[in-house]
Amino acid sequence: MASAHFTTPPPKGVIYAPMDVAVSIGKGLAKKGHQVTLYAPVGTEVEGIKIETCDLIPLKQKYGGETILKQMVSEEDNISKLQERVEHYWDEFLLANMFRAAEERLLDLLHIHPAARALALSLSHPDIPVVFTLHDPLSLWRAKIYEMFQSPNQHYVSISDNQRKPAPYLNYAATIYNGIDLSQFPFSKKPGGGFLWVGRMIPAKGPAEAIQATLQAEEKLTLIGPEADDSYWHQDIEPYFSENIKYIGHMPREKLFNYYQNAKALLVPINWEEPFGLVMIEAMSCGTPVIAFRRGSVPEIVIHGKTGFVVDTVSEMAD
Repeated sequence: MASAHFTTPPPKGVIYAPMDVAVSIGKGLAKKGHQVTLYAPVGTEVEGIKIETCDLIPLKQKYGGETILKQMVSEEDNISKLQERVEHYWDEFLLANMFRAAEERLLDLLHIHPAARALALSLSHPDIPVVFTLHDPLSLWRAKIYEMFQSPNQHYVSISDNQRKPAPYLNYAATIYNGIDLSQFPFSKKPGGGFLWVGRMIPAKGPAEAIQATLQAEEKLTLIGPEADDSYWHQDIEPYFSENIKYIGHMPREKLFNYYQNAKALLVPINWEEPFGLVMIEAMSCGTPVIAFRRGSVPEIVIHGKTGFVVDTVSEMAD
């Protein structure tokens, strides 16, 4: 089978699970003998996978003396909104070329991770099988959009059963939990010391709750993730840094295993219906139990009393 895969590449230093998942799926299919093509800008390299660039230059590459993004920025432009708008054009160009190749029967199946950017294309090409892996929560407004564009050639993969609840009517092919390369997160029998928290420094991920649980338990905590610069960071996170609460910044994924292996437990006090949490299976792969709030996919991933503990409050987490 010849399949094409697409996902939006993240900026440098940004945690973006869909990219890791898309590449892992592509590598796995290629090892099984399938012809896999990843559509991505010039310069992309993935071992064992054919890359189709369509001669598209990366946004960070200089063009006419300056990068595309900087050329489009003016004093009135909001850089974050502008970047998102420009990325849409880059994504849509690659997606259009994917569908053209499928029309010419060069591809049997298209697997797309940012579903919203290809809904119209898949609706207008009813003879092309398309698989969308859903990575975000299906909020009511997002579910309504998927319903509007739904067509028989679209097949959705949810990454947890909980994720489906707002939109049970979509054409689901299966629930397939995200996976990881176990060789990158080797198992260790050696007991660790102190708690660990990994993720983005935002309220939804619960770093403040992890800190409070650690303080109540009179334990130590290591926080890993990109630094923030907002009121949440300055009021609820940074003031608690001490000998026992340490922040070490962003860490490349390939170096995380050492921190997982040396932790007593990974704390996951999420404050949202997270469809899946890669950090949980990364920790468990390293032999580290997970203590997580009963939200989203947590009860499906953590086996209470065996691979960790599912709790409801900060106090329960501390206990």
